[in-house]
Amino acid sequence: MSKYLVIVESPSKSKTIEKYLGNDYNVVASMGHIRNLANSGKYGLGIDIENDFKPTYEAIKGKSKVISSLKKDVKDAEYVYLATDPDREGEAISWHLKEALGLKNYSRVEFNEITKPVVIDALKHPRDIDYDLVKSQETRMMLDKIIGFRLSKLMQSKTSGKSAGRVQSVAVKLIVDREREINAFVPEEYWTVTSHFELFDAKLEKYKDEKLEIKTEEEVDKIVSKLSNDYKVKDVKDKEVKNLSKPVFKTSTLQQVAGNKINFTAKKTMSVAQKLYEGINIGSETTGLITYMRTDSERMSPLFINDTFKYIEDTYGKEYVGFVKKLKKNENMQDAHEGIRPTDITRTPESIKSYLSADEYKLYNLIYKRALASLMAPSVSLQTTVLLDNNDYEFKTTGSVIKFDGYLKIYDLDDDEEAKLPKVSVGEVYKTDDVEKKQHFTEPPARFTEASLIKEMESLGIGRPSTYATIVTTIKDRGYVTLDKKKFIPTELGFDTNDKLQEFFGNIINVKYTANMEDDLDEIAVGKLDNIKTLKEFYNEFAPLIDEAFKGMEKTKAKETGSICPNCGSAMVLRKGKYGEFEACSNYPTCKYIKPQERKIVEVCNCPKCDGKIVEKKTKKGKVFYGCNNYPKCDQAYWDMPIGENCPNCNSMLVQKGKKVKCSSCDYER
Repeated sequence: MSKYLVIVESPSKSKTIEKYLGNDYNVVASMGHIRNLANSGKYGLGIDIENDFKPTYEAIKGKSKVISSLKKDVKDAEYVYLATDPDREGEAISWHLKEALGLKNYSRVEFNEITKPVVIDALKHPRDIDYDLVKSQETRMMLDKIIGFRLSKLMQSKTSGKSAGRVQSVAVKLIVDREREINAFVPEEYWTVTSHFELFDAKLEKYKDEKLEIKTEEEVDKIVSKLSNDYKVKDVKDKEVKNLSKPVFKTSTLQQVAGNKINFTAKKTMSVAQKLYEGINIGSETTGLITYMRTDSERMSPLFINDTFKYIEDTYGKEYVGFVKKLKKNENMQDAHEGIRPTDITRTPESIKSYLSADEYKLYNLIYKRALASLMAPSVSLQTTVLLDNNDYEFKTTGSVIKFDGYLKIYDLDDDEEAKLPKVSVGEVYKTDDVEKKQHFTEPPARFTEASLIKEMESLGIGRPSTYATIVTTIKDRGYVTLDKKKFIPTELGFDTNDKLQEFFGNIINVKYTANMEDDLDEIAVGKLDNIKTLKEFYNEFAPLIDEAFKGMEKTKAKETGSICPNCGSAMVLRKGKYGEFEACSNYPTCKYIKPQERKIVEVCNCPKCDGKIVEKKTKKGKVFYGCNNYPKCDQAYWDMPIGENCPNCNSMLVQKGKKVKCSSCDYER
């Protein structure tokens, strides 16, 4: 029988913390949330709307045994510490534990990292449950359930959509709006002129100090015909530029950079980060390697800052020590104590690589270097701009030289470095007859990737650190969007659902309303806004809209194929699903017959290993790859599309990867 009971959310976290505390402590896990709104009452909401939105809670399916076990643990302890995660969700879980377990002698403790000193210190500073945070989370849950349940029922009755939600529907709208913008885009032709010299290239910018816009080949030919071979240096400007390192990661930037640099989905990023946070056995101890990963803060603790400054000075020299950057005022900042950083700056990625999985190492390396770089000195470069004159046509070239690498010593710039220029002086003449004219067309806005969608949602103030990954996963799983080359494309279902929602709920399912609601939730969290008043104002606007939509929204009709269902004799229709169009019975869900699809074989090139063909294939999870049609006799396969040409260096197959052609074996690319 232990004197003290500590309740955390996950078993791995409980195991880590239990090793820090003595025999007087029993550390157990709630396995996340234990209760949720019941599916009873009007519309199955579990909310008594007429009685000031009074909620009815019930144990989450499968959690009854957990609750019973926790009650036994509580009975055996003199005092209970609720040590759930340090955010709104964690605060709400603590409150639900208090209510469900009937706690009397308890305190709330929180820690931003799971290390022995921090956990022990947290137990010395207990507090009461923050009921404003609980109200904020409860209000969010009610809003999401009211909108989600009622809109989902509506869409299921009117379309083949499975669900709709407060934030996910706005995310789909962003993708649909972008797609329509792309479809409506009309490219405009323009031309550039570049003169190639032995040591640098210069681009035509102006004529008689007026910026040039060259629209046609006729215009560009006229300009080129007036150029001589002599380019006189008109001006040389040297400018010292300081580049500051970026701040420590927060949830959104971690998901974006992990997506761009190590090819992690938002969901995978958070899953791996959770493991690093909860505790890893590194031989001598089990400890959390990073701080809490659901945060919109970029702050760092003074202790970590001081330790890192000392580490930088000892490792790289005093000149590499930077400064703490002034944080931008962020109206959305809540629930957060610190940014995402390593718990110990001396624990380098290489020093613990053998204890980490490949994915854990990649993410820890990213987090560690970003945090370290954020406290290092700026890099300093000498940027040179050279202007050259040729018959009143002004050409420009720029280059830079790193004078001091600063934080770049450990953290590479995302952008390509500018070329290094030779020493040039005003009045010098450079000669060339190598003038290149090039046709271009303006580009439409890019489709969203996971990373850019999360960035857009954050900048617009919709969603929060705990929801970004869930939102992007949900819209994919529900079939509203597909991914092509990592970019979101709305499906027919996505277009249809969005248009119907906008027709009836345009004043609620939009960026501004959703962002304002997030602000209201933040105000509730700090006790500045009444949650019941907020719910009433929302519902008074939403209720008549949903009633009108059920009456007036037209039902989407599926296109009949002319075939008859072999099971029940009903007409077969075309439907759109997660993986494209398919033929199914119109009598769904009574009859669930789906016509088996004939797989179209896409031949790519000859197999270099046998007399077979390399064809497009898919893994069980739907990932495209390219393999020999003589498999299993021949196991030749590629993840990237082979182009049927051999590498000039090693004779292996060349493959297309994005805009580049690369060798499937060596480092050759073009």
